[in-house]
Amino acid sequence: MGAMMRPAEGAMTLAEMKEFAGFGASTQRYIRRSLDIGLDREDALARWSRDVVEAASIRAQARYYRRLPEIRAMIPQDSGIDAIEPFLAPLIAVSAFDLGQGRITSFSAYRFLYERLIGASARPWLPGAFCSAAALPHLHPALRRDLLQSISEAAATASGWSARPPAFFPYWVEKVESPAIPY
Repeated sequence: MGAMMRPAEGAMTLAEMKEFAGFGASTQRYIRRSLDIGLDREDALARWSRDVVEAASIRAQARYYRRLPEIRAMIPQDSGIDAIEPFLAPLIAVSAFDLGQGRITSFSAYRFLYERLIGASARPWLPGAFCSAAALPHLHPALRRDLLQSISEAAATASGWSARPPAFFPYWVEKVESPAIPY
């Protein structure tokens, strides 16, 4: 039998589930697809592509996500400027790809995804990477504005971050037809 979950862990998992449920359907779908690609969970192309355009997008995303192991290995252990360039440059490039897809429409959705793709120790770096990627000129000005306005002052100026790893990793769930219940 598995280890029992402590009440605080259960509450945090529930909070993560509620946060995910608050995202729009296309954002939820993109997060699940991205986790399948980034964590090598499933054959994302077979599961998620509905047409040739989406298949091309998944292939491009997989090419960008090949950098994730390198990014995970380079998470700075302190805030020294010397350590950030080799970490932030590829993180911003991957983030710019995801934001450019138009499905991650807020900092909270971005943070939710990237805490799972990279890990809890990346939390201090996510606001800077998000703002950098959201300000790049490949995005439509209205999208840049919406993305940059989505980050709260509290998130942008936090004095500390939790080291607790995420507990809820959304996954594809097949629809199950339930038989009609006679009344």
